[in-house]
Amino acid sequence: MSDCCCPTNTSTKTKQICPECGCTCKSVGMATLYHQVRFPENQALSSNSYYFCPAKTCSIAYFSNAGNTIPKQHLRSYQAIQNDALCYCFDIDAEQYLSALKAQRAEPIKDFVMQRTKAGECACEIRNPSGQCCLANFKRLENEHNIAVK
Repeated sequence: MSDCCCPTNTSTKTKQICPECGCTCKSVGMATLYHQVRFPENQALSSNSYYFCPAKTCSIAYFSNAGNTIPKQHLRSYQAIQNDALCYCFDIDAEQYLSALKAQRAEPIKDFVMQRTKAGECACEIRNPSGQCCLANFKRLENEHNIAVK
């Protein structure tokens, strides 16, 4: 799962604390913002450094060092976030994958995502509101529920 579709500079991104919930947040690129923030709000984006808040209960999606905030309701992926999306590129949510894990049918799902990612057919930078590769989400969910892929 270490192969990722996103540029190698994602590992050097800076972090900030969310002004609303206190969660540690990673910076996101402007391409992610322009594709995630709905019109007309995307027209007012400034080229500040923005950070994505991954906390599900936080109303802020992005915030900048300049004090700008963008609520999650202004994102194209708002419904996917509400549905606990696991993979934004291929429309897989956590409940679907967790059910497959429990039924020992998760390996083909994970393999599909890994193959498409390796083939360069994902779009995590613009589909995932964090701007990061979705592959790590699968391992995170497996670890949270202490279930190995079989």
